[in-house]
Amino acid sequence: MKKFLLITIACNLLVCSGFSHAEKPEVLTEKNNSASVEELPYYQDASFSPYWLSEGEVDLTSFHSIPAFSFTDQSGNTISDKDLDNKIYVAGFFFSTCPGICPTVRSKLIRVQETFKGNDNVRIVQHSIRPSTDTIEVLQAYANKNKINNDQWYLLTGDKDEIYTIAKQAYFASEDLGNVQKNKDFLHTESLLLIDKNKHIRGIYNGLNAASVQYLIKDIQTLQNEKS
Repeated sequence: MKKFLLITIACNLLVCSGFSHAEKPEVLTEKNNSASVEELPYYQDASFSPYWLSEGEVDLTSFHSIPAFSFTDQSGNTISDKDLDNKIYVAGFFFSTCPGICPTVRSKLIRVQETFKGNDNVRIVQHSIRPSTDTIEVLQAYANKNKINNDQWYLLTGDKDEIYTIAKQAYFASEDLGNVQKNKDFLHTESLLLIDKNKHIRGIYNGLNAASVQYLIKDIQTLQNEKS
């Protein structure tokens, strides 16, 4: 199994992960005597240690999942966890005026958007970590400028405390915020998380790395073939 390096970036607040793709050790089955690798692990804490779970091995209803939330997207629509029921989605954090890593991450997410264009079962969800300035109007202008499909890619804004809470408690952002932030600075990361139809975390990827995002695309396709 590959090991992955967590790296902290200067944008502060989230731990920026270099995870790309967890590979399960090859398992030979009696039926076909071949390697079984077409499944993804589960993640349930900030260590991002992969859990390889066989069907029926554990009650997944008690495994970590993304909790209920409600924010507003660039179209002014309320987007909640219910809108993502039975959807596979890629989650991340950004802010519209970010001059650093955001443009690169966005270009990689455009690849995801194009790969799954017209697929109603796949979404991209980015939470703004500067909601006071990332208003609905600002986010819509950002979407228009960057050819973001509003139906497939949600740019979410809302209450700052709620965004930070879901970042840390649901998506496992770093708790070590340091003295600089104190709610005056903003979390930022290149990490992208893959969430399955049951809102379990199934992968973490480096959004700056083309190969990592290619793994993300492949893993979305794997989840599409997975039994719910």
